[in-house]
Amino acid sequence: MAENAWNGRDPERVSLAYTVDSVWRNRSEFLSGRAAIVAFLQRKWAQELEYRLIKEVWTFGGDRIAVRFAYEWHDSDGQWFRSYGNENWEFDAHGLMRRRIASINDLAIAPADRKFHWPLGQRPDDHPGLTDLGL
Repeated sequence: MAENAWNGRDPERVSLAYTVDSVWRNRSEFLSGRAAIVAFLQRKWAQELEYRLIKEVWTFGGDRIAVRFAYEWHDSDGQWFRSYGNENWEFDAHGLMRRRIASINDLAIAPADRKFHWPLGQRPDDHPGLTDLGL
């Protein structure tokens, strides 16, 4: 569900999965609250064009989940990137995420090296995941 929401690139919709006072670290940026999350995602998707994401659960226990992910995007100059990362999530008793800690690295790639070719939006059910793609 998280992957599908982020691939929809609707900051308001994505923010509803988080507590009103959710705390994030995304790379070196720290933010708190849904309004900050919406502003962050608006800025992110204005810069990371044609964004396509794949997430995979790494482990979970209690109210915490660790996921790994990769996403592809290009900048306004047309340079493509694949961004790799890990996220740690912590949930409240209602299933909303109260903490998100993301570590992300960007790799410039040639257009021919792209692996995420589905139309913008939700990844098709038959599209390979990270493990199947060797990522």
